[in-house]
Amino acid sequence: MTVNEIVDSIGTSKGGFYHHFSSKDELLFVIHDTFITYVLEKAYIAKNTYDSPTKKLQQIIKSFVQVFDLYKPHISVFYQENVYLKANYEELIKKKRDQFKNIIIDTIREGKEASEFRKDLSEEITGMAILGMVNWTYKWYKQSGEKSIDEIGDIYVELIMRSIINQQNVSG
Repeated sequence: MTVNEIVDSIGTSKGGFYHHFSSKDELLFVIHDTFITYVLEKAYIAKNTYDSPTKKLQQIIKSFVQVFDLYKPHISVFYQENVYLKANYEELIKKKRDQFKNIIIDTIREGKEASEFRKDLSEEITGMAILGMVNWTYKWYKQSGEKSIDEIGDIYVELIMRSIINQQNVSG
């Protein structure tokens, strides 16, 4: 998408666009920063609210899934256009993505240490599997679809938690 197409679609001028953004790269960065900031804030809240790694991870997954409902247009535009980002913006984006990834991996590690999660699973691979599975939601999720975003979040939590919970430590 060109800057001309952007300004035409929002009904402004190039001057108006460049008053707010120095470049299309900056606009893409701001778009990404909006939704990554949301998931990071929610992840930090879960991390600081719950003692149980299981509860933390469940909440992180639920809020991560929510982002695809709240920011679907942002995410779609970002993923369609991000190949054009310059290195400085890519680096800033990677930094925040790594923070989120590390919260997930740290929570998995904490769950293994607390014997809540299976010890035989790699924290990194499990974390990347969660990120990959949930991130793909932007490709197929529709607000008008059969399942609400909350129902989809519940399904993801069920799938993920059933695969990583240490069954020997589950009572009942």
